[in-house]
Amino acid sequence: MGQPAFDEAFFRRLARLSFLARKSVLGRAKGERRSRRDGAGAEFRDFRPYVAGDDLRYVDWNIYSRLDRLILKLFIEEEDLCLHLLIDTSGSMGVGSPPKLQYALQTAAALTFIGLVNLERVAIGLFGLGLTQTIRPRRGKGQVFPLLKVLGGVEPAGSTDLGAALKRYARESRATGTAVLITDLFDPIGYQEGMKSLLRRGFEVHLLHLLSEEELRPNLDGDLRLTDCEDGAHKDVTVDRAAIERYQRNLQAFCREAESFCHKHGVNYLRASTAYPMEELIFRRLRESRFLQ
Repeated sequence: MGQPAFDEAFFRRLARLSFLARKSVLGRAKGERRSRRDGAGAEFRDFRPYVAGDDLRYVDWNIYSRLDRLILKLFIEEEDLCLHLLIDTSGSMGVGSPPKLQYALQTAAALTFIGLVNLERVAIGLFGLGLTQTIRPRRGKGQVFPLLKVLGGVEPAGSTDLGAALKRYARESRATGTAVLITDLFDPIGYQEGMKSLLRRGFEVHLLHLLSEEELRPNLDGDLRLTDCEDGAHKDVTVDRAAIERYQRNLQAFCREAESFCHKHGVNYLRASTAYPMEELIFRRLRESRFLQ
């Protein structure tokens, strides 16, 4: 859908942001993020009794020589975060002005930049009917433009099976971390089991639920033939004020159900219209939601 267009001033503002993980996740390498798990970092934290199997390198031998007790030194370990950007590229994401997918890719591009300039690892998963493309975790500022080029080449197509795609991603991912799922949640099969699979695997999950203004406030009237943008099915309908009101009640119920599901399972839920300015989403709402700092 074209290279995400950000100017130099926007990139400079992005470079001042970083991710705020809500729970400790296991990194494969030490980085610049402070972990709550014990490790062998530079900063001493506490002592605890030695347990069989502990690394003898961290025994305090001075205490042992005085008290004849094996005591382990604990440190605060610095670890990296692995950011997984999971983007819905199905046909329904092509709806809207701007299209939801364009908005999703721009958001993903901004998060990719923030992650890489902070020396985090960034992975990408694109999905529709299934998991269509994955990019394993990459690190370093030199990966910014290659990953932005990948995002710029994505087009909306096909049906949606969130469950199958997310289950496969959770199963095949070598590193857990923070998963940001960007989707409209329009899936006839349902999204719940797929999201649960990420949680069971140990991911910290954030959901950005995107809707277009055309979906939130449809401007339709009269006898119409509607075509499903994913499977091509047709349906003849008569649209009047009462029909629009029923539709909006159903959409609101759908959004409340998604938000309730996320709250119950510890998923950070954020809903946004594609009419919402990108700068406001990144620099205000994602910071208010305690995802960025």
